[in-house]
Amino acid sequence: MPQKDTAPQTILHLIDTTGPGGAEDVFIHLATELNSTPWRSLAVIRGEGYVADTLRKNGIEPIILDSKGSFNVKFIWQLLKLIRVYNVQVIQSHLLGSNVYAAIVGVLTRTPVVATYHGMVDVSPNERFKRLKLWFMRNGISNFVAVSRSLANKIQEHELLVPERTTVIYNGIQTALYNGEKQTLLREKLGIDEDIVLFGTLGNIRKSKRYDLLLEAIDELADIKRRFHVVIAGDPKAKIKQQLDAVIRDKNITNVSFIGFVENTPEYLQGLDAFLLTSDAEGFSISTIEAMASGLPVIATRCGGPEEIIENDSQGQLVAIDPKAIGAAMRSLIADAPASILRNQVAVERVTNTFSAEAMVAAYNDLYKKAQLRGF
Repeated sequence: MPQKDTAPQTILHLIDTTGPGGAEDVFIHLATELNSTPWRSLAVIRGEGYVADTLRKNGIEPIILDSKGSFNVKFIWQLLKLIRVYNVQVIQSHLLGSNVYAAIVGVLTRTPVVATYHGMVDVSPNERFKRLKLWFMRNGISNFVAVSRSLANKIQEHELLVPERTTVIYNGIQTALYNGEKQTLLREKLGIDEDIVLFGTLGNIRKSKRYDLLLEAIDELADIKRRFHVVIAGDPKAKIKQQLDAVIRDKNITNVSFIGFVENTPEYLQGLDAFLLTSDAEGFSISTIEAMASGLPVIATRCGGPEEIIENDSQGQLVAIDPKAIGAAMRSLIADAPASILRNQVAVERVTNTFSAEAMVAAYNDLYKKAQLRGF
């Protein structure tokens, strides 16, 4: 546990996941950036893994506490102790589980809580102790944050936020990291010729990403399969990967590669010709703005967040959550290559102006000040 800090502006960052993901990257970035301002960051996580490793690389030693369970009394007691010892002024939580715990502690300590929802995967209508959790969140959370307007509306349907205390803050990225030269390492590693259009995805392989639809779309393009290749990046759940492998075998798809978790996202994206998002639900989609910041042509399904990111066809293509629609967009891009895979400067400017990490941190900073003024 870090040494006791007596600074008057201490913020406790709380998240209950350990692996890579959009929410986790926002958590890490806020903790890191706010640690170099008048705020002192305490980062509380549930275990070792990607989040812990990345925090350490950024100079923050995480506090690791077991948060398993619907109402982990020991975990609540440990949070109470941290708030007292480090004189915490604001709690910033991410995802439903951490938001509930932050709300409970907020009620007990009268500490302002800012709670962020990152996607509908946060929400389950069958949550245990739902009424009690709702009471704590309504009474213990000073300000709710949703990462898109569409997500705020959907979560409100589950009564998991208070509209008049809700702010939309778009997730942001460090745009300069993505403004690099075209890379050939990925293509060389996969043994893919220069004239083949290389599509790529990015994000943990789970059900909502709908890679089953992507495989159907690829099968729709069997007549031109030698002209393109698709790379799927991200850590897969074993069962889903097995199901996808079975589809690949059944349809005899030979132009797809799974490459696992990608640590250097900008370098990976700079090795692609185009980006695909085939999800059926996205609260926002950091991977989409990362791809746009890299200047890649983007094909994204209308699944929530992307509609607020991509304003028009010059920034990217929005398609239905349907394999034929996805396949048609891919076919059009392949037919226009190489013109269609030139750097999309309009998309770069869209991300730079609206979805920068600097804008995100500034918005959260303003919200913390408001939370303190509002009080408990």
